[in-house]
Amino acid sequence: MFKYSCLNPIAGIGLDNFTDNFEKVEDIKEAEGVLVRSASMHEMELPDGLLAVARAGAGVNNIPLEECAKKGIVVFNTPGANANGVKELVFAGMLLASRDVVGGIEWVKANKDDENIAKAAEKEKKKFAGTEIYDKKLGIIGLGAIGVRVANAARQMGMEVYGYDPYISIDAAWNLSRDIKHVLNVDEIYENCDIITIHVPLMDSTKNTINKEAIDKMKEGVIILNFARDLLVDEKAVIEGIKAGKVRKYVSDFPNPTTAGAEGCIVIPHLGASTEESEENCAVMAVKELMDYLENGNIKNSVNFPGADMGVCQAAGRVAIHHTNTANMITKFTAIFGDIGINISDMINKSKGDFAYTMIDVESPVAPEMVDKLKAIDGVIRVRVVK
Repeated sequence: MFKYSCLNPIAGIGLDNFTDNFEKVEDIKEAEGVLVRSASMHEMELPDGLLAVARAGAGVNNIPLEECAKKGIVVFNTPGANANGVKELVFAGMLLASRDVVGGIEWVKANKDDENIAKAAEKEKKKFAGTEIYDKKLGIIGLGAIGVRVANAARQMGMEVYGYDPYISIDAAWNLSRDIKHVLNVDEIYENCDIITIHVPLMDSTKNTINKEAIDKMKEGVIILNFARDLLVDEKAVIEGIKAGKVRKYVSDFPNPTTAGAEGCIVIPHLGASTEESEENCAVMAVKELMDYLENGNIKNSVNFPGADMGVCQAAGRVAIHHTNTANMITKFTAIFGDIGINISDMINKSKGDFAYTMIDVESPVAPEMVDKLKAIDGVIRVRVVK
């Protein structure tokens, strides 16, 4: 019986996937698995018995990834589960910025008591006239699950699409329309595109991807969309660009004192993935990831450990080992099994940065002394008997 805890409300359609082999507990100290959405875990004391954290969403900045890795706690996210919800809001933002719909609505509110509002509107509407997005050049920085959906939908709406992603995955590449112009230098997007949208994860290397230098290269009247993370954009530089007439509009899904109420900024209260469908998709994916890891040792969509999948164990036993990514670890593991006289039937070893993960299926039951010897190897973080 595995125990799990929810740090935030998780959609019931996701929790319904748990079998009788799982029990919900309120205290994280009792849990082997945790489901979380926005709750911050940075100040939490992570119990020794915690094996995995599943984030029902894409961003994981609320989880101490390095600390979890050092303790052998696998952190999952749910890439792509909320992609359609974000994609749709990107287009809403694009249209709001291209045509001054917000300004027009505010005018109507301000003139609601005018008996001749219909006639007045005909005179005033030219103030809110904008441009269509058809035939405009859209630049997409980051072609992950969301970026690919935005790119394909934009082509269907008659836009000319430039895409930049030096790390594009094989799956993303297969799903990307062949009409997308895949550029190798992001400056091509800055210099050519009428509208630019960013869809990359927030890391130290991606902070302020769009900065003053980038804005200086952009076309006059460019529209910038940010539905990924506010820190990806130097928003003070954007405000200066708006004042200078370089940037026509900035649309962000992340309210903060810099942009809230600022001239030329359309700020949405973080609604990108806040749809019923997105929350349900994320919940289902997070639960399935957590279950597969706890029951089978398989890792899919982890942000701090490598992916590894050996399916359901058909052998007599399975051992999962979290360890540092150092040389000769496999040799040391297999030597222990050989010395005890236990035959290995299958094995997988994957690494990610400073950390690695090994699963070994054996043809005899896993004995406690075997586990103790594995734990004693320098560089081993956690040893778990899956079966």
